[in-house]
Amino acid sequence: MAKMWAGRTDGQTDKIADDFNSSISFDSRMFKQDILGSMAHAGMLGKQGIIAKNEAEALIVGLSEVLADIESGELQFDETSEDIHMFVEQELTKRLGDVGKKLHTARSRNDQVALDTRMYLRDEIDTIVDLIRKLLESVTDKAQQYKEAIMPGYTHLQRAQPITFGHHLMAYAMMLLRDEERFLDCRRRMNVSPIGSCALAGTTYETDREFEAKKLGFAGVTLNSIDGVSDRDFCVEMLSAMAILMMHLSRFSEEIILWSSWEFKFVELSDSFTTGSSIMPQKKNPDMAELVRGKTGRVYGDLMALLTTLKGLPLAYNKDMQEDKEAVFDACDTVKMCLEVFAGMVSTMTANEQNMLAAAQKGFINATDLADYLVKKGMPFRSAYKISGQIVAKCISENKVLEALTLEEYKEFSDLFDEEIYKEIDLKACVEKRISFGGTGFKSVENQIKYVKEKLNK
Repeated sequence: MAKMWAGRTDGQTDKIADDFNSSISFDSRMFKQDILGSMAHAGMLGKQGIIAKNEAEALIVGLSEVLADIESGELQFDETSEDIHMFVEQELTKRLGDVGKKLHTARSRNDQVALDTRMYLRDEIDTIVDLIRKLLESVTDKAQQYKEAIMPGYTHLQRAQPITFGHHLMAYAMMLLRDEERFLDCRRRMNVSPIGSCALAGTTYETDREFEAKKLGFAGVTLNSIDGVSDRDFCVEMLSAMAILMMHLSRFSEEIILWSSWEFKFVELSDSFTTGSSIMPQKKNPDMAELVRGKTGRVYGDLMALLTTLKGLPLAYNKDMQEDKEAVFDACDTVKMCLEVFAGMVSTMTANEQNMLAAAQKGFINATDLADYLVKKGMPFRSAYKISGQIVAKCISENKVLEALTLEEYKEFSDLFDEEIYKEIDLKACVEKRISFGGTGFKSVENQIKYVKEKLNK
C-alpha cells in the first residue's frame, strides 16, 4: 500500500521495514485523544478561514463518526497502517474524499503525536491519582483500626522503640500523599499544547494555537516550536513519579511479606490476595505483594530505557522518539494494576495485635524509657544508658522481660528505682509519652489520620 507521505519517494517500503517502522500496535490506544485533537484542529482551520467552515464542520462530523465506530467495535484498526494518526486520516479520507485530505493542513505528525501523548498521559495521571487516593483511604482506615496496637518499631531490622501499627501505616500514607503531589505537579507542566508547532518551525498559515489549546483543556501552549515537538520531559517526569511510587509500594510489600511470615506473624492477608502451593498444603503465599515488589524493577527499567533513548538525540524530532510510548504505556499499565491490587490487599489485611505486643515486650524496646527514667531522677544520661544496658543483659541471661523484674532486682543496679519504674516502662505508656509532633503517641496518630482524611475530602 502506498503511504500518505508518498511524494519524495514512491511510498513503497519492504514489509520488514513496514513492520519495524509501524507503531499502530501500541499507539492505537491513543485513538480518542488523536480524534479529539483532530476535531479541535478542524475547528481552528474553519474559524481562521484556512479551510471553508462547511468543510471544517464535515471533518468534525466525520471524525466523531469514526470515534463512535471505533468505540462500538464496528471499526477495527488496520494493522497495515503506519500509526494511529495515519489510520484515522485514511479512514476519514475514505469517508469524505478530498475534504478528508484537508485535515492535516497546518500541522505535522510531529506536533500531532506530541499532542496525543500529552493528552493521553494527562488522562492516565487522573486515573493514577484516583487509584492513589483509594489506596490512601485503605491505609488510613487500617491505621484508624489499629491506632493503639503496640508493635516494635525497627531500625536495621532490629527492634528499636515501641510504636503503634497505626503510626507505621501512616508513614506510608505520607509517602502516598507525596506521590499524589508529584503526579499533579507533573500534570501541570504537561498541560501545555504543542499543536501548531508543526514539523519544527511553525507554519505559514495564520493559525490560532490558543483556540485549539483551550478546546482541548490545556492551560496554554508551548512557547518554542522546536521544543514543542522534541520535548519528552513530561514522559520522563511521569515515569520518574511512577518509579518513586513503585519504590514506596515495594517497601510496603517487603514489610507485608515479612509481617505475614510465621517468623513475624504480625498480619494475616486475606485468602483473596494470597495463593497456595502446588505441593505444600500449609503454604499461604503473599504473591500479590511479591509481584508488586518484582514489578517495581520493570517500571525502573521503563524509566531508564527512555532516559537512555533521549540522552543523545539532536533537535528536533527523531524516529527514536517513537520508543517513548511503549515504555510509558507499560509503566502506566503496571502502576494502575499494582495500585488496584494493593488497595484490596491492605483493606482486607488483619493484624495480630497479641503477636505484635509480644514482640515488642521481648525486644526490650522500652530500654530507652528505662534510661530516661533514671535521667529524670538526676542520673547523667551516659550512666543511665550503661545501667539500662546491664539490666537488659541480665534479662537476656535469665530469659525475662523488663516488666518481670522485681523492684529489689532493679535496686541492685541503682537506689533511684522505685515503684514508678513499672509505669515508665509500660509499653502503652511508652507510646503515649511520645507527645512530639508527628510521633507515635495515640493523639499524634489520630491527628495524622485526620490530616490525610481532610486531604482526601478536598
